[in-house]
Amino acid sequence: MRKMEADIIVVAAGPSGLAATVQASELGKKVLTFEKNSVCGGAANMGMGVFGLNSRIQRENGQSLDADEAFLKHMNFSHFLIDDTRLVYDFYRKSGSTIDWLQDMGVNFEYNTFTQYVPARARHIIQVELTIHHVLPDGGGRPGPRAASAMTRVLIERAKELGATIMTQTPVYDLIEEDGKIVGVLAKDKDGEEIEARAKAVIVATGGFGDNPEMIKEATGYEWGKDLFSFRIPGNVGDGIKMAWKHGAAKTRTMMELMYQIPDNLNHFVLEGAFRQPVLWVNKLGKRFFPEDCLGVTSYTGNAISMQPGHTCFTIMDSATLKYYKKHGVSNPGVHGADVFDHFDEAAEAAKAEGYSAYFEADTIEELCEKTGIDLEGFKETLEEYNADCELKYDSVFNKERDYMRPVVKGPFYAIQSFLGAYGTLGGIKINYKTEVLNEEFHKIPGLYAVGTDACNIYGDTYIFTMPANTMAFCINTGRIAAENASDYIDSLK
Repeated sequence: MRKMEADIIVVAAGPSGLAATVQASELGKKVLTFEKNSVCGGAANMGMGVFGLNSRIQRENGQSLDADEAFLKHMNFSHFLIDDTRLVYDFYRKSGSTIDWLQDMGVNFEYNTFTQYVPARARHIIQVELTIHHVLPDGGGRPGPRAASAMTRVLIERAKELGATIMTQTPVYDLIEEDGKIVGVLAKDKDGEEIEARAKAVIVATGGFGDNPEMIKEATGYEWGKDLFSFRIPGNVGDGIKMAWKHGAAKTRTMMELMYQIPDNLNHFVLEGAFRQPVLWVNKLGKRFFPEDCLGVTSYTGNAISMQPGHTCFTIMDSATLKYYKKHGVSNPGVHGADVFDHFDEAAEAAKAEGYSAYFEADTIEELCEKTGIDLEGFKETLEEYNADCELKYDSVFNKERDYMRPVVKGPFYAIQSFLGAYGTLGGIKINYKTEVLNEEFHKIPGLYAVGTDACNIYGDTYIFTMPANTMAFCINTGRIAAENASDYIDSLK
């Protein structure tokens, strides 16, 4: 068995683990980081940006949401269903300096001060704060999905520059506990050699259990691939959570950052964006189930879909509505961009050629219902009511914004089927505001820290989408907080 030593061991090299690695190294600690995959970055490699308050970029643009105000917004949203309220406050106060910290390392951000139009009656529900700092991708271009991989590269380079050791393809499979303290880990490298690594503190940062359908079903009741199509970061199977539980960590509530999406959405991104518009949305019974002009917050829409039969729904346009959007552009650009209808025909043809199961075209309402499985009689009743309201430009059911009242009368008809999605999982390991892991009696387990989504229990029952990029920032900021507190703990042992 190979023997190794460090001051701090970090388990996994996603955004939280890399942040912890760099911060601990900057504090002069010898850091050993284990990553089970062949590449580092975890969920950050799928992400777009980082939440921050009062960063240099925001101040330069005359934009900043005060941490005190943001904290109150957050607590009101989450109804105080949070493991440690102080952790939220400390995270928010630190978040702007973390953006500056990343920028000083070489991460390039684009801060968008554009405020998307929101119907006046829905602003108290879906008004999004200007908190996201989009990472500019390597090689130029606009920010988008996967752009944050450029941040991963910078963090890795900085960690190596500071002398940290990052071992890939080397999963940790257990913690070493002696006299009630965590003093190291057991791992196995890519050649199968056993490693016993000793340290004064261990930071667990394994990214949750989004790649573990069994844990997902146990925690949520949803079945991946049937009524849930969430992001799955390879290797995020909950092993860090289970290791912490094995050594006495208290279990905290586990949930998913629900939203909604179509199956294999990244390969059908244009179609998904085209149908994320405030047109007619119905469930399998053919009934409307929420005011479609409130779809701007994907977590709220996901919640609404979760209450429908089969946890699914259909978005429907007729030929006149499609023609309108091709001419005038989107009502809701979202992360898919404003130009999706410029590429609609090409995307639709590709989906049909593939036999893609979530996209439908039909010449008649009867054919559409036959293809989708929507109840025909229920849908006809909905259309009679909805189309009459469209003529009056008044939604008698949900009072949807009148400009969005477009009838469904003229074939061909187009539909997409959406299901529940999720950005990842949240929670599992109970921590305090110092990210110290707690046992069932709320006493800390010396030497053990947990960060990122393994320990994220700050959102109540719904991800706070109105302050976007919050989870990525929680990961990075708790990584820094853990490194700082672990460093102080180590210094106290001298």
